[in-house]
Amino acid sequence: MAIWVNDETRLLVQGITGKEGAFHAVACRDYGTKVVGGVTPGKGGETVEGIPVFDSVAEARAATGANATVIFVPPPFAADAIMEAADAGNRAGGLHHRRSAGQRHAQGEGVSCAVFRMVGRSAWSVRTAQG
Repeated sequence: MAIWVNDETRLLVQGITGKEGAFHAVACRDYGTKVVGGVTPGKGGETVEGIPVFDSVAEARAATGANATVIFVPPPFAADAIMEAADAGNRAGGLHHRRSAGQRHAQGEGVSCAVFRMVGRSAWSVRTAQG
């Protein structure tokens, strides 16, 4: 299994202005992860608990040097969010119950992608695939 977060990780949170995205962004930051920004289309220029929000992953990556993304978006938008992260060159991880078109796209682009699945009230199962 790959190690996804280390001292070099500069994390973006896609869906940061939503309830789950904001909660996990702050929790990651408070735990010590370098959360450098968030992405929510149409909300660029805002902040969430001091974390800058951008309109796109490409814009956020250029401004922050982000190299990884965690995705908290509604299911209908998950595949597009993964593809946007992969196209920008970020490793992508998100909450999904099955392999999506976005994951296949990320792996086809040679970008690492992980699937996180809740296996209990506070336990996560992680499957990774290196592109």
